[in-house]
Amino acid sequence: QVQLVESGGGLVQPGGSLRLSCAASGILFSIRHMGWYRQAPGKERELVAAITSGGRTNYTDAVKGRFTISRDNAKRTVYLQMISLKPEDTAVYYCNSFPAQLSWGQGTQVTVSA
Repeated sequence: QVQLVESGGGLVQPGGSLRLSCAASGILFSIRHMGWYRQAPGKERELVAAITSGGRTNYTDAVKGRFTISRDNAKRTVYLQMISLKPEDTAVYYCNSFPAQLSWGQGTQVTVSA
C-alpha cells in the first residue's frame, strides 16, 4: 500500500525558513522521480520542484533560488528546504511522484505571515 507522509510545515514570518519532509512507503522509491507540489486556497495544485531518480532537480520560476529539493533513498524520504519565504508561498504542500501518479497524502500546511 502506497503511503506518502508529509511533515515540517508551520507558521513562519516572511523571510523565514522551513524544511519539509516526505516519507514514502509501498513504492520502489529509489527509481521514482519525485516532486513537491502545493495548493493555495482557491488555486489549482501546482508542481513546485522535482528531482529525478539520479538527483537532477528542476524548479518552478517562483521558487528558484529559494527552494531546494533533495532526497535520501536509504530513508525513502524527499525534502524541500525553503528559505526567504514569502506570503505567496502559503499553501498546503504535498509530495508525489513526478509526474503525480500516486495517491496523495494529507499534505503539510505552510503559512507565511507576519
